[in-house]
Amino acid sequence: MSTAELLLHPVRLRIVQAFLADRELTTAQLGEELPDVPTASLYRHVATLTEGNVLDVVAERKVRGTFERTYRLNLAKANVTGKEAAAMDADAHRRAFMTFVAALLGDFDHYVARDGFNLARDGVGYRQVALNLSDAEFDEFAAELRELLQRWMKRPPGPDRARRVLSTIVMPAG
Repeated sequence: MSTAELLLHPVRLRIVQAFLADRELTTAQLGEELPDVPTASLYRHVATLTEGNVLDVVAERKVRGTFERTYRLNLAKANVTGKEAAAMDADAHRRAFMTFVAALLGDFDHYVARDGFNLARDGVGYRQVALNLSDAEFDEFAAELRELLQRWMKRPPGPDRARRVLSTIVMPAG
């Protein structure tokens, strides 16, 4: 199965997103974060991602006669390569984009379903801006944005830190 096929499935994409920020989770912990996913489906998709080397087993312990595994995202394998993306036709890209947007919508729906959600307090926002850039300027912008994100993504979890997800979509206008 290609990386694109592995990642661009609605449930598997949500599983991968749960591991962002170098998190380590058991399947039980993952089930708490994705309560709408049936347990059998969750285990099946975790196994598929593990077989595809997208998730790595980082610990194993015996619990009530069975082994509980702790997983971590293999970030190097959790991306569709440029070669794979180039081989996808327009319909495949539409399906991939719809999967991404549907996962984003699902995350937002879970957020607003919380009691007492507050966009301003929680730093939640959605915005669209237009940039007028030459190809060279866009390359410079993208490099600076990657550098900025890399710097902030390295921060470990802490008691005074909330896990936040930033999603980006860049495309030509018109």
